[in-house]
Amino acid sequence: MNMDMKTEAALQLSSSQLRIGGQAEIILCASLFYFRNPRAHWRERLEQVKASGYNAIDVYFPWNYHELEEGSWQFSGERDAEAFLQLAAEVGLWVVARPGPYICSEWDGGALPAYLFAKPDIVIRSTDPVYLKAVESWFDRILPILAKYEQGRGGSVICVQLENELDFYDCPDPKGYITALRDMAVQRGIQVPLIACAGQGGLYEASGLVEGVVPTCNFYPNDKDPEFEHKVTAYEQRLSASNLPLLVTETNRSHFLLRRLLSCGAKLLGPYLQVSGTNFGFTNGTNNWGDPLAFMTSDYDFYGMVSPEGHIRKEANEGQLLRRLITAYGESIALAESAPASDIATLNTAATGTIVQQQLRLKHGGHLLFVAGVGEREEAVQLKLHQAGGGEAVIPQASTLYSVPATCAILPIEVPLAAWGVNGTLSYATAELTDVHCETGGRTVIVFHTRHEGEIALRLEEPAMLLAEAGMTVKAAEAGIDSESGSGEYLFTFAPQQGTIASCTVELANGHVLELVGLASADALLMNAIGEGSGVTIGSEIVYDAEPRDVAVNWSLSEAQTAAPIAAEAAAPLAAPDFLERNGIYRGYAWYEAESAVPADQAVRGYLIEKASDVISLYADGEYLGTHTPGGASRFIPSDKAGSKLTVRAEIWGHTNFDDARLPGLRLNSLKGLTGLTAVTGAKKLTNWRVLRVGTRDIQPELTAVDCDDSNWAIVNFGNWLSPDHPSAEYFRNSFTAGSDADTWTLHFKGTKSLAQVFVNGVSVGSVDPFDPYINISEHVQPGERVQVTVFLERVLGLGAGEVIVYEGSAACGWRLSASEEAGLLANAEASRQTASPSAIPVTLEAGQVAWLYGKLPEAASANGWRVNVKGSHMKLTVFFGGTIVGRLWTEGGKSRPVFSGGSQDSFFLPGPWFDQAGENELVILLEAVEHGASAELSSVTFVPTGIRQQP
Repeated sequence: MNMDMKTEAALQLSSSQLRIGGQAEIILCASLFYFRNPRAHWRERLEQVKASGYNAIDVYFPWNYHELEEGSWQFSGERDAEAFLQLAAEVGLWVVARPGPYICSEWDGGALPAYLFAKPDIVIRSTDPVYLKAVESWFDRILPILAKYEQGRGGSVICVQLENELDFYDCPDPKGYITALRDMAVQRGIQVPLIACAGQGGLYEASGLVEGVVPTCNFYPNDKDPEFEHKVTAYEQRLSASNLPLLVTETNRSHFLLRRLLSCGAKLLGPYLQVSGTNFGFTNGTNNWGDPLAFMTSDYDFYGMVSPEGHIRKEANEGQLLRRLITAYGESIALAESAPASDIATLNTAATGTIVQQQLRLKHGGHLLFVAGVGEREEAVQLKLHQAGGGEAVIPQASTLYSVPATCAILPIEVPLAAWGVNGTLSYATAELTDVHCETGGRTVIVFHTRHEGEIALRLEEPAMLLAEAGMTVKAAEAGIDSESGSGEYLFTFAPQQGTIASCTVELANGHVLELVGLASADALLMNAIGEGSGVTIGSEIVYDAEPRDVAVNWSLSEAQTAAPIAAEAAAPLAAPDFLERNGIYRGYAWYEAESAVPADQAVRGYLIEKASDVISLYADGEYLGTHTPGGASRFIPSDKAGSKLTVRAEIWGHTNFDDARLPGLRLNSLKGLTGLTAVTGAKKLTNWRVLRVGTRDIQPELTAVDCDDSNWAIVNFGNWLSPDHPSAEYFRNSFTAGSDADTWTLHFKGTKSLAQVFVNGVSVGSVDPFDPYINISEHVQPGERVQVTVFLERVLGLGAGEVIVYEGSAACGWRLSASEEAGLLANAEASRQTASPSAIPVTLEAGQVAWLYGKLPEAASANGWRVNVKGSHMKLTVFFGGTIVGRLWTEGGKSRPVFSGGSQDSFFLPGPWFDQAGENELVILLEAVEHGASAELSSVTFVPTGIRQQP
C-alpha cells in the first residue's frame, strides 16, 4: 500500500517494519482518554504512561462529547482536545488518533450523537448521504485539529483511525463507507496514514481493504490460549503479503499476552485499557455484557496499569521491563521478522503447559525464542537447539529451566555481542536479557533475570580473564577454551534471590570489561537505570494508603415529592407517547405524565409499558409500582392500583455502544423512553391451539389466511406438539373475542425460548423472541370482534414455547413530557435545599421515594482526591461534585437491579483538583429507592485518600 512522501516523513509501514521519521520502532501504545480524566490530570497521566515504558497513546475523540446538541459544539475546558494533543507532544508520546465517527469504547452510543437516531430513515455507519453529511460536520471540526498535531507538523499524531471495529456491525458496503471516510480525511488535511481496525478478524468488513487505509487487528483472547500464535501469525502473513506490518490496535492488558503478540511480529502493541478513568456525567454506555443487557459503571476501569485515581499498578513494572528489553536489542528487534520456533528449537520434554511456537529473527543476527507458560502450574522444561552444522544441543546444561504460568520468557539464541562492544556471541541464555549498558570507557553491563535458575552461554573470540564474581559461577563450556588464544565458550549460572544481585566480571584481552548481572525477576521489575560508572540498583514498589479516613461530613436531607418531575422547564404536551430523542432529549432524566382512560369503577390487572428503556419507574396517583430495565422491550407490571394520574420517570443510562439484535435497546440506533402505557383490564391465556407441522421454514400465506380451513388440525396447548424435526416448524392457530371496552391489545409469549412470527387476521404483525416476547396487535383489532391469531413457531431441540397471554385494556392519554440534564437536576437540588434538615448516615427511604442528600466536606478533605465507597441496598445514587456527575451507582439487592459491568460498582472518584480551596465542597446526591415492596438504605459512605503513598 503506497503512501505519499509527506506521509512517509511521519510514519512508514512495510512488511515487518514500522518506521517513524526513518527510524525503526516497536510501539507500546496505551489507551488514555482525555474525556475520562480531569484536565488537571492530563499531564500526570501522560507522564505515567511514558514512565511505564510506553512510547505512544491511542485516544478516541467522542463526537457526542463535543456536539451536545445538533450544531452546538464545545472544545474548551475539559473538552479541549487540542490542549491534550499539545501535552502529548510535550511529554514525548506518539498519538494514534481515533476520531470515529463511531468509537465504541463503552461510551454513550459509541459517541454517535443521539439526535442522529431520531432522523427518519437514516442509516448510520453507511454511505447514506444524510449520515455522511452529519459526519462531515464532525470531521470539519476534529480533523483539522488532528492535522495540526501530526508528527512533523507541530505534534505527535502518527496515524488516524477511521471508524472502529466495523466488522462487528452489519455495514451494507464497507468499501464504499470507508472510502467516503478516507476521502473526507484527506480533503481535511490528514497526511499521516489512515488505519481501520478489525474487531473480530474481518479485515474487509472493517476496512473495505480500501487503498490508502491500513487494516489493523484487535485481539481479545484468553491470555492462556495455546493456539493463539497460530491465529495471529495467519494475520501477520496476510498483511505481509500486502507489504504491511501487523499492527495490534487493541488487545488485553497483560504483558504476558503482549509478549506473545511480539513473538508474532507485531510492531504496534495497543493494550486496551491501560489508563482507567471515569464516565463523568451522563456518558455511560449500555451493552450486551449481561444477560444480555448490562449497564456500564461510571468507574471505567479494566484494571490496567493506572487506576482511575492515578495509582500505578504492578502491571506498569511489566511495561517498563518490556520496554527495557526492546531498547536493549534496539534496531535489531525493531526490524525482526517472526518465524516458527521449530526452525531453531523444540521442546525436549513432555511439557503440557508450555508452548514454544514463535521466534523473532533479529535483524543483525541471532534469535529471540519465546517460551510461554499457558498451563496452571510451573514445570521444568528442556529445549533442543538446532545448531548451524546440523547437530543438536539440549539446554540448559548445568541448571533447570522452569516455565511459569502466565509468563512468556524471551530467551536469546546466537545473538552477536558486537553491537554492545564485545567481540563474541551470546550462544544462549535461559534467563531473559533486559538491559545493556555500554560506557564510553570500555565497560558493558548486561542484565539477565529469571524466577529460578539462570544459565548464560558466551562464545568469546578473544582471551578473557575473570575479575570478580558474586553469586554467579563460571566455567568453560563443553566445547572448552582454545589453549593458545584463551578464547572459547563460557557457561555462567546463577540462582536468583530477591534482594541479592549476582554478577560476574571478566576482562577481555583488549581491555574491555564485561559485567554480567543476574537478578530475580521480582527485582528486575523494579531495577533502576544504570548510570555511567555505577552498578545495578533496585527500586521500591509503590504502596498506596488504602485505609479509610474519618471525614466529618455535614449531611442534610430533603425529601422530594415521590412522583413529581425534577424538571428544568414545565412539561410540554405530547400528541402521543414517543421516544425521548424524537423530542430533543438525548441524555438524563425525563418524566412522562398521562391520564388513565380506565373508568373509575373498572378493575385494573396491571400496566404494560411498551418499548421502554433504560430505567423506568412507574407511579399511579403517586403510588410506586416499581422500577424496571426492559432494554427497549415491553414489560407487564402486575398491579391492582387503578390510578387516574400515571407518571413514568425514565432515565437514559446510556445509548448502547454495541449492536445486538437480541434486545431492541441493544441496537446501535435504539431510542430511549417509551412508546406506550396501557392500563390492563383483562388478561386471558389462549389454550387449545390448532397445530399443523410443516416441512419448510418458508411462510405459506394460505396457512395464515383468515379463511384457512384448520378444522382437521390437531388441538394442543401452545407449543405442545412433539415434533421429530430440529428445528421444528409448525403453525398454531387460535382466536379470541376482543373486549368491547378496550382499545389496546398485546400478546405476551410468556416464557418462550423459541422464535415466532405472528399474524393477526391474516396480516403479519411482526415477530417475538425470548428477549422481547411482547407484540402490540391493537392496529389489527376491533373492539367486540373475533380476532384470528396464527403463529409460525420455530423451536430448537425441545426448547419451550411458553404460553400466550392476551392483555387488553385502555391506553393512557393526555400525555405531557419534561426532562432534566445535569443543570436542571442541580437547579432542583438547590431549590430543595430550603426544606433540607440535618441528617446522618444511614439514610432510609421508602420504596419509590426520591430525595436529595447534601454532604458538606471539610476544607482539609481535599488532599489529592478521594475514592468514596458506598454501601447500601435497593438505592440508586446520582452523585454530583463541583457541578458534574462523578458517579451513578445502584447498590446491591433486589430484582430490579440490572447487570453492571466496567469498573467499581460501589464507589466513585472525587478528583483533588476539583476541590475549591477557598469555598465549600459539597456532594449533592439524588437518591432513589428502586425496589418495589422494599425500603432502601444508604448504609455507609467512606472516604479513602488517593495519591498518598506508603513506604514499604
